[in-house]
Amino acid sequence: MKNYSFTVLLAAVFALPTQAQTINIPGLGGFKLPTKKTTTTTTTTTTTAVSGLTNTEAANGLKEALIQGISKGSDQASQVDGFNLNKLIRIPFPPDAQKMANTLRSIGLGSQVDKFELSLNRGAEDAAKSAKPIFINAIKQLTFSDVWNILTGQKDAATQYLKRTTTSQLTTAFMPIMQQSLDKVDATRYYSTLSATYNKLPLVTPVQTDLNQYATGKAIDGLFTLIAQEEADIRENPVARTTSLLKKVFGIGGK
Repeated sequence: MKNYSFTVLLAAVFALPTQAQTINIPGLGGFKLPTKKTTTTTTTTTTTAVSGLTNTEAANGLKEALIQGISKGSDQASQVDGFNLNKLIRIPFPPDAQKMANTLRSIGLGSQVDKFELSLNRGAEDAAKSAKPIFINAIKQLTFSDVWNILTGQKDAATQYLKRTTTSQLTTAFMPIMQQSLDKVDATRYYSTLSATYNKLPLVTPVQTDLNQYATGKAIDGLFTLIAQEEADIRENPVARTTSLLKKVFGIGGK
C-alpha cells in the first residue's frame, strides 16, 4: 500500500464547495468552509466521490487514531520496565542533584543511588496506569479547527498539539497520582535518605529537589514520546491501522 501524505488526504476530505456553507460536525461544532471557484459542479462532486470520506469520518478517524496511540503508549509505559529499560523515556537521577549522586557513589553508596533510580522509574510505570483517561479527556476537547491543523501538520502534529495545550492541566491532574506512586514504591523514602546523607557532608550545597514535580514532568514527557511514535506509525504504516475507520481515513488511495 502506498503511503499518501496528509496533503493528499486534505484534498480528498476537505474539498471546498462552490458556495460558502457551514458544516456541523457532531461533538465538534460548526466550521464555515470558504468558497471555491470552479467552472462546473462536476469537479467538486467527483472529488468527493473519489474520497468516499465525510468530514465527520475524518474528525472521528483522527480522534480514534489518537485514542489508539494514547492507549498503546500508556499501556507500554505502565508495564514493568516500561520506563526503566526504555532509553528514550527512562527517568535519570534529577539533574540538579547529579553532583549528589556522583558524591554518594564515590563514598560507596552507589547501590543506594541505583535503587532510588529504579524506584523512580517504577513510580512512573505505576502512575502511567492512570494517565490514559486524562489524555483521552483532552482529545474530547478537539475542535474542528484543531483537527484541520493536525491533519495538515507533521507526523507528530497531534502529539505536539496535545503537549502544547494540555501539559499544564495534565501536570496538575497527574502530580497527586505520581506522589502516591512514588510513596508506594519507596522512591520518596530512598530520596529523602540519600539527600539527608549528602546534606550532612562537609562543604556541600544542600539539595532541595522537588521530587514529585521532577518525576511528573519526566513521566509526562515520556508518555508524549511514546504517543508520538504511535501517531507516526498509524500515519505511515498501514498494518498499524487496526479498524475500518482508521484504514479509510489514513489509507485513501492506497493499494
